[in-house]
Amino acid sequence: MSTEDELKAELARLKAENEALKNRSNKAVSFKVSEKGGVSVYGMGRFPVTLYKEQWLKLLDLSDDLRRFIAENDSKLKAKE
Repeated sequence: MSTEDELKAELARLKAENEALKNRSNKAVSFKVSEKGGVSVYGMGRFPVTLYKEQWLKLLDLSDDLRRFIAENDSKLKAKE
């Protein structure tokens, strides 16, 4: 069994860790190689976006089309604030 002091210390540690995680979300976008060899993009939302190399390259090749689609559908799209 944990003592009251140990529980308080653990609560303080968890609060500090939670605050650090909240502040981390304000960081810039970052990239990592996933466990399965994909490219994960962090910092876009709550969860990373992970695609394989070929998928990212295909998406990059379609960047002009994607920009055009977003512009054409701007009135229907929401922006994250």
